[in-house]
Amino acid sequence: MRVEVLYVAECPFHPAAVKLVRDVLNSEGVVAEIREVLVRDDGMATDLAFSGSPTIRINGRDISGESSRGQTFGLSCRLYPGSVEIGLPPIEMVRRAVVEAREGNLS
Repeated sequence: MRVEVLYVAECPFHPAAVKLVRDVLNSEGVVAEIREVLVRDDGMATDLAFSGSPTIRINGRDISGESSRGQTFGLSCRLYPGSVEIGLPPIEMVRRAVVEAREGNLS
C-alpha cells in the first residue's frame, strides 16, 4: 500500500494528519510507510494535482474520492467535507480508504 501525505511547509495540520493516518493504519493492522511530500510551489502543486494541505492519498487516490478534473491547484489549506476538525479529514474517511486499498478496491 502506498500512502502519501502532501503538505505545505506552514501547514499546522500536517503533523496531526500524519498521526491520524498512522493511527488508522495501526488499528487496521496495515503496515505501510507514510511518505510525506512537501509541496514547495504552485508548479509542483499543479504537477501533483494538489488539493490543499494536507492531502492524503492511498495508492495514488485522494481519500475523499474527489476528482482532480477541472480543479485549480495551489498552496492553500484544505477543508474536508464532513469533518469536525478544520484541516483534517474525518477518521471514517481515512479508514474507508485504507480498507478499500487493503481489499484491492483501489489500485
